[in-house]
Amino acid sequence: MFDLDAYLARIGLPARVTPDAEGLGRLQREHRLSIPFENLDVRLGRGIAIDSAGVFAKLVVARRGGYCFEHNRLFLDALAALGFQARPLLARVWLGATTVPPLTHTFSLVTIDGQEWIADAGFGASYAPVLPLVEGAEAQAPDGARFRLRRDADHGWMLERDGDAGSTDGRGAGAGWQPQYSFHETPVFDADLALSNHWTSTAPDSRFTQLTIASIVLPHGLAGLTDRRYHRRAGDATTVAEITDPRVYRMRLSLMFGIDLTADEIATLGLF
Repeated sequence: MFDLDAYLARIGLPARVTPDAEGLGRLQREHRLSIPFENLDVRLGRGIAIDSAGVFAKLVVARRGGYCFEHNRLFLDALAALGFQARPLLARVWLGATTVPPLTHTFSLVTIDGQEWIADAGFGASYAPVLPLVEGAEAQAPDGARFRLRRDADHGWMLERDGDAGSTDGRGAGAGWQPQYSFHETPVFDADLALSNHWTSTAPDSRFTQLTIASIVLPHGLAGLTDRRYHRRAGDATTVAEITDPRVYRMRLSLMFGIDLTADEIATLGLF
């Protein structure tokens, strides 16, 4: 049984949202503001569980973060508990890609009064508001970035972003509209998610086996750690720095992202 009250407390919501588009948008926003995106367990050599109980124990009870397969499992469970009709989809992330990328991202397709919406509580590179699944649909994020959906002849749907590079993780940060991820509406099953999660968390070519990543959405921006590089954009203010002391790294993880690791775990990351 999903503990909705504990989840709502974790994301700082005092009451249940209504199962409509406004409620969906608010739930996703508060989730992203409260639970960090991170792949630290991958870098620590631990497996990534994406079953409901395992994800809840890590992200809610232990107050850790996770990456898309963890975030969006938790989010789907919360949606179901709130009376939303939702199912997972898989996507190909095009940021920085030079060839067709694998299916390494998951998010939610939500149906409200016959209209389908996409909601994503676990994309670590930036914040995209919920969008109706309609050709040309656009939305503006609180950091000023614009997002839009378009049909793609080869890849189904393409979500694109146009905004300041400072509120991303640095990939695909050129001027103008940049492809973020593509997807089809094909049904996705637990076995599909398990396969994609396994590749993402273990493959030598995966971004998450190569880099140590943490990020959190800010009210008007994004803060992130990519290995030792710290970057933060809040409104028009941007900060970029390299962390050279493991004690500072540990403190930053705790104070900025709410992630508490031991000194030994920081050493195991191999960043210093």
